[in-house]
Amino acid sequence: MNLRILHTSDWHLGHTLHDVSRTYEHERFLSWLLDTLQKEQIDALLVAGDVFDAANPSATAQRQWYRFLSQARRQQPSLDIVAIAGNHDSAARLEAPRALLEELDIHVVGTLSRDDDGKLDTDRLLHPLRDCQGNVGAWCAAVPFLRPADLPRMSDVEDPTLGGVRAVYGEVLAAANARRTATQALVAMGHCHMKSATLSELSERKILGGNEHALPADLFANDVSYVALGHLHLAQIVGEKQHVRYAGSPLPLSMDEVTYPHQVCIATFDKGQLVDVKTPRIPRAVELLRIPEEGPQPPEAVLKRLSALPAENDTEPKPYLEVRMRLDRPDSTLRRLVSEAIEGKHARLVKLTLEYSGTGKSLAQHVPHKHLHDLSAEDVFLQLYQSVYGSEPTEEILACFREIVESVEQEGCE
Repeated sequence: MNLRILHTSDWHLGHTLHDVSRTYEHERFLSWLLDTLQKEQIDALLVAGDVFDAANPSATAQRQWYRFLSQARRQQPSLDIVAIAGNHDSAARLEAPRALLEELDIHVVGTLSRDDDGKLDTDRLLHPLRDCQGNVGAWCAAVPFLRPADLPRMSDVEDPTLGGVRAVYGEVLAAANARRTATQALVAMGHCHMKSATLSELSERKILGGNEHALPADLFANDVSYVALGHLHLAQIVGEKQHVRYAGSPLPLSMDEVTYPHQVCIATFDKGQLVDVKTPRIPRAVELLRIPEEGPQPPEAVLKRLSALPAENDTEPKPYLEVRMRLDRPDSTLRRLVSEAIEGKHARLVKLTLEYSGTGKSLAQHVPHKHLHDLSAEDVFLQLYQSVYGSEPTEEILACFREIVESVEQEGCE
């Protein structure tokens, strides 16, 4: 009995790259995904969080999500579909049409439910995954992104946050193990930051306590056959464990993700055992260019490179272009010069990155010049705190700030 699962995550529907809509790229990705589900004869689709880029997604982004679900169900009536909320999603909004989606056998988990005694409603988090003959080949433990309010109080452990996460996963996985047989795999889903995993600083929010609360790989016991993770945009294996994986995002979500191998993971199980994982690459609908690739250079050298770009054509979309320059002093003519250099070229300017250097006397180091739209709410908070108090905030203050930001974002959409 073979079971084939496709693991994907971090779609970020509704995302914009420096104010440029990614709708076309997402349409291309979703079309490719539908073809891949059919071509690879996939039995179950797992979406490990961050379906949307914002807690209050646009109507266009929501249409893309529900249109895809409708097309996938119509194309493959027996396909199991399980999706969890990520930190960018509104858990309540994602779950709002749950009754309707369950009629279509589509399972979306945004929140945790507990009874009056604090016991988890694990029934809502566990879903059987069936093979093409309709036999249950695995049980999926679908745990959404965990916010501090989701965690039980753990006063008797050194790290209450980590202890709370362990307790949640432990309870859900124990319930899954109680249901499965020896020939059924145990698959876990999560949206979290694991230790030793690589962050994308420009496009990923720090979650829970940030890096200091990164979760260890032993959160998932050896009896877990496969762990489908979301949150980190770089596809990667965790802790040299081939069965614990981030699928990564299907699109580059910032210019520094230009080299990422965007992909999905296809896991094959035989009688409950993981026998193969392959990672087909997702075609990039719009290319990204960073000039110069090696980093900022003086304007003369950069403008010369821009003039060598190929002429525009109508056969494919213009690549997104980031131009990177190093200056001794501000120059108000640069954007005009760059626009003139790329006129008629096959490139679309989305970002002009400037670095200012010292005069070569007492200050020779380069100082990055950042625009406000390049800064996260946490970056602004850190700079403000430093300017007022002359020091870095403690980890406790920083954790409280992150919790407030998450709360405001959720209230804003609800």
